[in-house]
Amino acid sequence: MVVPAQSTCRFVPAFNAFIRPALGKTARRWLYLVHRWIGIASCLFFAMWFLSGLVMLYVPYPSLSPAETLAGGEAIDWPAVNVPPPLDGGRLPQALLLEMRDGTPVWRVTGWNGTHTTVSASRGAVLRPVDALYAGRVAGHFGNAPTQHVERLTRDQWTVAGGFDRHRPLWKVALANASGTEAYVSSTTGAVVQVTTRRERFWNWLGSVPHWLYPTVLRRDQSAWRQVVLWVSGPCIAAAVAGMWIGILRTRIGARRFKGARMTPYKGWMLWHHVAGLVGGAFLVAWIFSGWLSVDPGHLFGGTKPGEAAMRTYQASDPMPGLALDRLRIAGAGAVVAELTDHARTPLILLSYHDGRRIVLNAATLAPSQATEAAIVRAARHLESPALLRSVDRLTAPDAYWYAVGMLPRLPVLQLRFADPAQTWFYIDAATGEILRTVDERQRAYRWVFDLLHKWDLNILTLHRPAWDGLIWLFSIAGVVTSISGIWLGWKRLAR
Repeated sequence: MVVPAQSTCRFVPAFNAFIRPALGKTARRWLYLVHRWIGIASCLFFAMWFLSGLVMLYVPYPSLSPAETLAGGEAIDWPAVNVPPPLDGGRLPQALLLEMRDGTPVWRVTGWNGTHTTVSASRGAVLRPVDALYAGRVAGHFGNAPTQHVERLTRDQWTVAGGFDRHRPLWKVALANASGTEAYVSSTTGAVVQVTTRRERFWNWLGSVPHWLYPTVLRRDQSAWRQVVLWVSGPCIAAAVAGMWIGILRTRIGARRFKGARMTPYKGWMLWHHVAGLVGGAFLVAWIFSGWLSVDPGHLFGGTKPGEAAMRTYQASDPMPGLALDRLRIAGAGAVVAELTDHARTPLILLSYHDGRRIVLNAATLAPSQATEAAIVRAARHLESPALLRSVDRLTAPDAYWYAVGMLPRLPVLQLRFADPAQTWFYIDAATGEILRTVDERQRAYRWVFDLLHKWDLNILTLHRPAWDGLIWLFSIAGVVTSISGIWLGWKRLAR
């Protein structure tokens, strides 16, 4: 049947007058239902995340820093070093360094195929097996304390991450000191790879573990852990967005206010929930959304890196000159680690000391030296060949992508920008030519949608800690008030 045009014109306004308010009413009802019922559970998570996040500001997850490794290491026994570095046809492996292993100098070799081997640097020396006696001795020397207990394990709460996989099983050594130190010794390298204290362990049970949903039983399965984070965070995002929307709908700022010229109709706990949600709502939505992105759903932000062939050309392209061990004994006195490198076709020896000092020597002459900017740029062109090198900048201060929270990163660095399809940038140590970081277009986007929204890690804030702490505390308190009031209101509703 054909409807006359005049009848159609009369029908449309009638449809709009009846259907649109009905749809609006249904949408609003669903908005309230989502916020009310999902919000009851999500507020429990929000409260936990905000409070644990404040703990993490001051007690991060235990991690053995390079400075701690150097401070606890043994100085190289140079008179015992009489085995030349193990090279691959005269060229360097991916990484090669000299350090001590329970009183014996050793070469640590990382091959391009990902293998890790330890070779004695002293003829006739026998490397002791990494057993309980060895682990207790090494950990005691590292922590400068007597051994209390030694235990062999595969993983625990502080060694659950995948980075420890090549060191498993581990030897956990409890030391008899006031800090309650526990050190973990690798069964493959014999080196100390993790250290925790009683204080760190206590606060991390209130900080990193609940914040990251990081119990060992869950985190040991990377895939299962990622799914839990995604499916816990997702509904929380819906509850937060719905709450923010409702908060705006229930606020009257103009002349048409609620009774008593109030901008909100609520009192008591509902008033606290409404006001705190408005103050910290945008922060909460941004924070939970960025937390959901922390596991990179769909791997949208996976970066690209140069291939192995390009890295070998940049990092180990020429045969290394012969190493004069007799002269190096004098130049390297007191060093804890000696690393051989050939970045940008510049053979160097990097000497690191207990106090964190680093001396760079020419591998052939053993005179103080460093890579030149021209050599770095010339070698780096092969990393993204045939892409055009757009710019080269020397950074003496942190920028938005090369920074460290609360401290200065290694400086100066060279920033090289290429015009390849991924728009790749390299941050390269100006002294050694080492590639410190590679970021492409996706990773730069991730820096803003995750790091900024989750950590608020702008240099202007993180390098001035009171300002950064104050901002985090302000919005976290608003989030805690919103969460606690939501928990109380949800409990009252469930009780009814």
